[in-house]
Amino acid sequence: MMTSKPQPQLAVAPLPWIEILTYWVLSFGSHLYSFYQLHRFSKEHEAGLQREFHLEKGLLNGFNRDTSDFEWSFWTGWAKRSLLWTLIGHGVISRLTSIFYPKLRLPALTLYGLLAATNVLGIKGVSVLLVHLGLSFSVAQLRKPALSWACNLLLLCTFHIQQLQEIQRGWYETEEEYYLLLFSVAVCGLRFISFSLEHCWCPLERGGIEQLYWLFSYTFYHPFFYNGPIITYKDYVEQMWRPAEESDKDKSAFSYFVLRSGRIILWWCIAEYMIHVIYMHSIQSNETYLEILPPWALGGLALALVQFFFVKYLVLFGLPSMLATSDNLVPPKLPRCVSIMYSFTGMWRHFDEGLYRWLIRYIYVPLGGSHHGPLYKMFSTGLAFGFVCLWHGGHDYLRYWALMNWAGVLVENGLKSLFASSFIHSIVEQNFSA
Repeated sequence: MMTSKPQPQLAVAPLPWIEILTYWVLSFGSHLYSFYQLHRFSKEHEAGLQREFHLEKGLLNGFNRDTSDFEWSFWTGWAKRSLLWTLIGHGVISRLTSIFYPKLRLPALTLYGLLAATNVLGIKGVSVLLVHLGLSFSVAQLRKPALSWACNLLLLCTFHIQQLQEIQRGWYETEEEYYLLLFSVAVCGLRFISFSLEHCWCPLERGGIEQLYWLFSYTFYHPFFYNGPIITYKDYVEQMWRPAEESDKDKSAFSYFVLRSGRIILWWCIAEYMIHVIYMHSIQSNETYLEILPPWALGGLALALVQFFFVKYLVLFGLPSMLATSDNLVPPKLPRCVSIMYSFTGMWRHFDEGLYRWLIRYIYVPLGGSHHGPLYKMFSTGLAFGFVCLWHGGHDYLRYWALMNWAGVLVENGLKSLFASSFIHSIVEQNFSA
C-alpha cells in the first residue's frame, strides 16, 4: 500500500524569553502610564465634569462616580432592585429540584422564569412577549424559513412604531422599566428566530404541545432572559435533555460556585474602580475635552473605554453563565481580553461568542458563507452586520459602525487570502526545488 509523502511544514521558532518579557513590560507600562495621565486629566477637570454630567458621589470617600455609561448604570441599578435576587432564586430552585425532584426541575425553572418576568415587566409586558411567541410559533409550523424570517423581522420592527412606543411607555412609571421591556423583547426575538429556523430545517418529532412547552422553557429561561448570552434552541434542548448523571462529577459544585462568584465580584470591583478614578465616559461625551486631551491621555481614553467594555461584559455575562453551567448547560465562553485581540474577525469571534455562533448558523452559512466564492462571502457577511445593526435599533451611528466593521472584516479576509496563497505558492516551490 502506497502512502503519500508528508508535506514539509514551515517551522516557527519561539521568541526568546527576554524578548517576550520586554514586550509584556512595554505593554503594561504603556497601559498604566496612559491610564495615569487620563486619571490626572479627570481630576484636573473634575469640577467642570461635575457641572456638566452630574457625577455622583462615589462609593469611595473622596471620589466621584461617573455614571455616563448607560448600560452599566442601567443593569447595576436593576441588579440592586430585583435581578440579582431573582437570579439567586433561580439558583436555589434549580439546586433543590435537582436534589429532590429531578423530573420537575425544567417545569419549575420555566414557571419561575415566567413569574419572575411577570413580576418585573408586568402582565402587559409579558403579554407582548407571548404575542410574539405565539406568532413566531404559528408561522414556524408552515416550515418555510423565508416566512419565519419575515415574521420575526416584522416583529422586531415594531420597536420603531411611534404609537406603539407611546402605549408601552404608558404601562410603566419610569423609562428604565420600558427599556427593560425593549431589551427583553429584542433578546427573545433571537430565540424565536432560532426556534423557527431549527423547526423549519429539521422538523421536530415531538407534538405541537411539547414543542410549545420547550419554546416556553427556552424563552423564559431566567439567567439568559434579559440580556443573554445567546444560546441556540438546538443546543438548549440537547443540553437540558441530557441527564444530570452525564455532567462532570469531578468538579465540585460548591468550589466552582465560590471561585466563579469571587471572580465576578473582582470584575465588578475593577469596573467600579475604573469609573471612580477615570471619568472616561463623561470625557468622551464632550468634544472640548477631547480636543484638549494630551496625547498620552487620549490614548489612555481609548484603552480605558474598550477595557471597561470588556470588564463590563465579564460581569453581565458572568453570573448568568455561572448559573447556566450549574443547570448542565454549556454557555458561550466569556469575552476575551480586548488588549490581546488585533483584528475585526477576532473581536467578533471571541468577544460575544454566543451572538457570533448565532449569526454564523442562521445568517452566514444559509446565505452561502465562504463555500460559494468571495461574492457570497461578502454578501453573507454584509447581511450579518446589517441584522446586528437592525437588532440594536438601526440608528445612524449603528449603520456607520456596521459598515466600518464590514469593511474591516472584508479587508482582513482579503489580505489573509492573499498572504495565504503566497505562502502556499512558496511551499509548492520549495517542494519542487527539493
